[in-house]
Amino acid sequence: MSGSLGRASAALLHWGRGVLLKGPALRTRSSGPGVSGSGSTENLDALVKKDKVVVFLKGTPDQPQCGFSNAVVQILRLHGVSNYAAYNVLEDPALRQGIKEYSNWPTIPQVYLNGEFVGGCDILLQMHQNGDLVEELKKLGIRSALLDAKKDQDSK
Repeated sequence: MSGSLGRASAALLHWGRGVLLKGPALRTRSSGPGVSGSGSTENLDALVKKDKVVVFLKGTPDQPQCGFSNAVVQILRLHGVSNYAAYNVLEDPALRQGIKEYSNWPTIPQVYLNGEFVGGCDILLQMHQNGDLVEELKKLGIRSALLDAKKDQDSK
């Protein structure tokens, strides 16, 4: 795992050169520990469909509690995605287990775009590297900041 994380960090450093990382203006949400039904299919379905971009992570975007969650946050920042919902699965064991069952994906973080499960850190990193993330964000009406950074670089 540490090798994958190292490659993720190296890729982010490579792709992020010259891009100013801004703090997210996002909504960190919590279902709260012990909230009835927080991990239920109905609740999770509502959560992933409520916002265009939804991330279930360990910790918060300001303080990720694992390297993979941090990598997802950094990828979103590189693209200038600041308006997204983030749910800290460490606050609620039912949410943590429920989202794994909901997506049939065993790991956290998990990213949803327009209510559709995209994947975890590895998938988001791959989409970032091959340009698919720019296209997916465009479908949501979100212009990637990397396009502006590339345009600025090309004009120099």
